[in-house]
Amino acid sequence: MRKIASRNAALTLAAAVTGTVSAFALATAPAQAAPAEATSLYAPSALVLTVTDGDSAAAAAKRAVTLNCTPAPSGTHPAADTACAQLRAADGNFTALASEEGRLCTREWQPVTVTAQGVWQGERVDFARTWANPCVKGVEGAAVFSF
Repeated sequence: MRKIASRNAALTLAAAVTGTVSAFALATAPAQAAPAEATSLYAPSALVLTVTDGDSAAAAAKRAVTLNCTPAPSGTHPAADTACAQLRAADGNFTALASEEGRLCTREWQPVTVTAQGVWQGERVDFARTWANPCVKGVEGAAVFSF
């Protein structure tokens, strides 16, 4: 009977040591990061638009605005609603923006460069274009670049 009691004591001691080691290992294990969760139902659409005098996008910007189109138009753009509507109609293609029909411009060379950088519907955007003068920019750049 003594042999059985001593064997049970050894098993109890082994279980206690194993439990203590397991608890210690769990307490000192590194915390696991929670899986990333989407913060919005919409793909982001946030842009920084600039206007620069001259034919180089590398020059210092004369004006700059922000334009956020998702989930609702916002930002510092003076006509965010119209600009977002025009970009949606062009499916985010800046070269396909609708122009003002019937507006005439002079042929003077006073170049104006615009840029758009950021994200449109989850895709990276890096656009730059130079127009001959501010009038042409106003006609072909639609409301997106009118600020």
